[in-house]
Amino acid sequence: MTTAAGLWLTVVASGVFHGLNPAMGWPLAVAAGLMGRGWRDLLGALGLLALGHFLAMAGMLAPFSLLTALLPWARALRIGAALLVIAAGLWLLLRPGHPRFIARIRPTQLALWSFAVATAHGAGLMLVPIYLGICEGRGLDPGHRAAGALIGGDLATAILVSVVHTAAMILTGGLIAVVVEAWLGLRFLSRSWIKLDGVWAACLVLVGAAALALAWPNGP
Repeated sequence: MTTAAGLWLTVVASGVFHGLNPAMGWPLAVAAGLMGRGWRDLLGALGLLALGHFLAMAGMLAPFSLLTALLPWARALRIGAALLVIAAGLWLLLRPGHPRFIARIRPTQLALWSFAVATAHGAGLMLVPIYLGICEGRGLDPGHRAAGALIGGDLATAILVSVVHTAAMILTGGLIAVVVEAWLGLRFLSRSWIKLDGVWAACLVLVGAAALALAWPNGP
């Protein structure tokens, strides 16, 4: 139970971290409010950003819910996922910047933009090792559980992880957007906000390394 609680807390913490990162779009919500009808447009933009982020998370986790039925290879699956997350983090560290195709998405397509950015930044990948740990920690007896029921339960868990993570992300980013819109102004961002791309990539590597240590044979 302690391990499960820790994993769910990590889902929330990663959502908060994603919400703090301007790359996930909350400055666009501020801009929508300032250039549009105020709070109404700001909240509408946050809703679209949340939709795109959720679809990116669920789109990454849902395929793994199918693979969890391959119980004899569960450890290999977790190791492979951990290595994939580490590789994504190293790639972002060595190749900083944003993919060019994102710049071709119009500002009016916020949900699509949010989906593309979260996917390109590996936001969903960060959740994969955590999600697999949650699925493995439920203590199911594979000898008494049909594969179809297992897949269904793990798919529901994938959706729930995506919802919890996205809620934490959008609440955090939304709070920052409201504070900037109401009191701080855009000038504050140019002077005070730190660039989190390098921190983001390093966190991917750390999450992958921790998952690899836990999944490795004879690991804790």
